Amino acid sequence: KIKKGYKMAGTTKIKAKIDKNGVCEVKALASHDMLSYQEAERAKKEANFITYLVAKVGGKVVYEVSSSQFLSKDPYFKFSFTGAKAGDDIEITWKDLKGNSDTTVEKIK
Repeated sequence: KIKKGYKMAGTTKIKAKIDKNGVCEVKALASHDMLSYQEAERAKKEANFITYLVAKVGGKVVYEVSSSQFLSKDPYFKFSFTGAKAGDDIEITWKDLKGNSDTTVEKIK
């Protein structure tokens, strides 16, 4: 179920809004099973987890992270930055261990 205010193009749910000080607060929920090597072995599946996530506004990187198998299923990312304005698009892209990727674009409020 998608909460009001979320729009999905990719599989990541994004809420981004600018506060009164001009800081853009971003909350992103990536939809991914995040199977660590240990969990994958138990489940007799292949390990697969998000290894890289990047957020861009107007082609400029505002957040970038390399991650590991130690994030939970459907990981939640929260970050803030300055320099954006309401109506700009924020684009979040992640890549996983198997080379799959997902890009979601949302308007900043």
